[in-house]
Amino acid sequence: MIVVSGGDLVLPARIVTEGALVIDGGRIAAIESHRVDPAGATIVDAADCYVVPGFIDVHVHGLHGHDTLDEGDAVARIAAHLPRYGVTAFCPTTVACPPADLRRVLQQVRQMRSTPSAGSARVLPAHLESNFINPEYRGAQPAACLRTPAGAHKDGEFAGREVLDVIAASRPDVGIVTLAPELPGGIDLVRALVASGHRVSLGHSGADLDTAFAAIDAGARHATHLFNRMTPMT
Repeated sequence: MIVVSGGDLVLPARIVTEGALVIDGGRIAAIESHRVDPAGATIVDAADCYVVPGFIDVHVHGLHGHDTLDEGDAVARIAAHLPRYGVTAFCPTTVACPPADLRRVLQQVRQMRSTPSAGSARVLPAHLESNFINPEYRGAQPAACLRTPAGAHKDGEFAGREVLDVIAASRPDVGIVTLAPELPGGIDLVRALVASGHRVSLGHSGADLDTAFAAIDAGARHATHLFNRMTPMT
């Protein structure tokens, strides 16, 4: 048994000041409104601290010198570092990239989801801050990798369809897809991704009000760094 004692417990509807969290067999067994010290328990002194649920971060490109697009076991390394910052589950997030790089990241995501590492943050389906964003609002996204959903293939370059084929081959491991709905074919892409079980997020976009509402009507339910790399509120 583990008792996290003396901290302020943040609950859904209230904060328990200087309470105690009793953990037995890896599960929360009790929440006490005062310090407790059961015989044989391991006591974690949380005085002057907040005790909160683990954070779920849906937008993590990397940390400590590791990027999701790095080769090898980048996703596993990121997952290993995150718990020290309170993050217990996360969506590995990619910038726009070639299909081969995206495929490699999603393979890492699949591996970590099927065989999680003890002590690491849980790997959730990936967040693709995708190839389908507005070049005028790309921010740090690589311009050379931006595409439209139905754009034609050019010599020496990949087409948007190839990126969508990678997503289709890894459906369970793709959670969120950020896109700009004003691109040619953008609303149809929102509709197709939602129908396939993905959460569509609007971002890196210059969409006007009508286009944004059309994307929401098509199933978009999220926004990526709202008002950052979008038209401002003026």
